[in-house]
Amino acid sequence: MKQLLLGIGGALALAVGGILVAASMQPDTYQIVRTANVSATPADVFPYFNDYDKWDTWNPWGKLDPNMKVTKSDVKVGVGAWNAWEGNSDVGSGKMSLLESVTDQKTVHKLEFKEPMEDTGMVTFAVAPEGEGSKVTWSMDGDNNLVSKIMCLFVGMDSMIGPDFERGLGTLKPLVEADAKARAETERLAAEAAAAALLA
Repeated sequence: MKQLLLGIGGALALAVGGILVAASMQPDTYQIVRTANVSATPADVFPYFNDYDKWDTWNPWGKLDPNMKVTKSDVKVGVGAWNAWEGNSDVGSGKMSLLESVTDQKTVHKLEFKEPMEDTGMVTFAVAPEGEGSKVTWSMDGDNNLVSKIMCLFVGMDSMIGPDFERGLGTLKPLVEADAKARAETERLAAEAAAAALLA
């Protein structure tokens, strides 16, 4: 029996050692990137990055916990704004702070996870003209600690979080396209009114 237990213990030690060695060979950093094309101008898209109230309308994690508690800074738009949340096991808890804002181009946010595990990442939302519309890019960069390196042996960060980015961009697209249509209609009516005033 003693020899059996020693054998099992040795096998477990080898397995744990193998996992740790394999984990140590994982990259020290990660990057997740997803893009979407929208029929809207960068000016139509940008407010959805720069305003945490608008972020709530397309945040892919918001629907995972309808009872999620959200706390926001008094200033919700631009640099200095922040958004904190506490929710169930699907959303955990953390804080998102807006660090950089370049009008109609990009915003950069610090994303701090507290639960289910502590981690920090940098999120960039970028938009640029493409064809008759715009290309939206959502990216997140961070460091892989030992725990995340072990997790990556079984499921990568891109596989875990990438689909959420895709869902979020899928929600954003009709929102900004509706704004673009409304803006175009307002501009058309204003032009017609100006033309009518000239002819009067």
